[in-house]
Amino acid sequence: MSASPNLAENPPLSAAATSPLKEKSPGARRKALIIAILMVAALAALVVYLVTRGKQTTDDAFIESHVIAISPQISERVNRVLVSDNQVVQKGALLVELDPLNEEVLLETARANLASSEAKLAQSQAQFTANQADFAQSRADAAEARANADNAAKELARNTELRKTGAIAQRDYDTAQMQALSSKAALESKQQNALSTESGIKVAAAQVRAAEAQVTQAKALVAAAELRLSYTKIYAPEAGRVTRKNVEPGSYVQTGNALLAIVPPEVWVIANFKETQLDDIRVGQPVDIKVDAYPSQKFHGHVDSIQSGTGSRFSLLPAENATGNYVKVVQRVPLKIVFDDLPKDGPPLTPGMSVVPTVDIRK
Repeated sequence: MSASPNLAENPPLSAAATSPLKEKSPGARRKALIIAILMVAALAALVVYLVTRGKQTTDDAFIESHVIAISPQISERVNRVLVSDNQVVQKGALLVELDPLNEEVLLETARANLASSEAKLAQSQAQFTANQADFAQSRADAAEARANADNAAKELARNTELRKTGAIAQRDYDTAQMQALSSKAALESKQQNALSTESGIKVAAAQVRAAEAQVTQAKALVAAAELRLSYTKIYAPEAGRVTRKNVEPGSYVQTGNALLAIVPPEVWVIANFKETQLDDIRVGQPVDIKVDAYPSQKFHGHVDSIQSGTGSRFSLLPAENATGNYVKVVQRVPLKIVFDDLPKDGPPLTPGMSVVPTVDIRK
């Protein structure tokens, strides 16, 4: 019979003795974790550097567009409102119609005044024509009277010589003398009549000019009334989308009050870059644009222009640098970035949306 193994002489090995590697202490594990985190951070920094190298970006940017405020040019009650909020309208579309009754009355009054002024002008022109005819006749009469007076004066001169020699009787001499005096008086009368008719022509001409001025003024009043009547219909000056509608039928609107606004489809980006980022930014450089509202889409554009001045320089209360408590602050300069080939069926881009543009300064 074989002998059983002696357990006392051969004790079993412990788990620590049988493990090929010794278990690490807590301090060693912490040190390894820190090293791993630093390596990941360094790798991430390297990736960010490689990705952003040669690019400038900012999150201080937004979409901008023209906003056309629609206001009435006359104060009147609203008859109809033909658009609603966010409706797309074309250029020339009728937006709001005001009550035209008052303006139509003013237009009819102006037209009646014009007709009266034109009648007065026609009357004054007829009078001027008649005065011209009278003046021509009076000049002809004066010329005839002058001829008669000249003949009478010559006849008197001949009779005077004949009377000296006794060739004619005293009666014939007296008759010639009376004829000369009568012809001279007739000439003076005709000349005075010519002067009077000439003065009448001047008066008639002044009346014609005054009537013409009244007609011109009446035409201007008609044009003004027609213009005011046209203001009762408010049309869209540009195509776009209706926003901020603040008008309803029946309300009384005042001149200059904003009724609604139209936002045209053309949009661009205003990006406020730090002044320290502008060293390599140039007009025409390509830009990748991410819109916060559409994170899965990327838009493309280019730098259109750089504002000649920082944003604070054009603020309502610009900073006063010439003071003792001046603190230097990095300024921001607005850049205008224009989209390239926006898809017609793409998502709507509206003013005020936040964007993140990235300018490729390598090109």
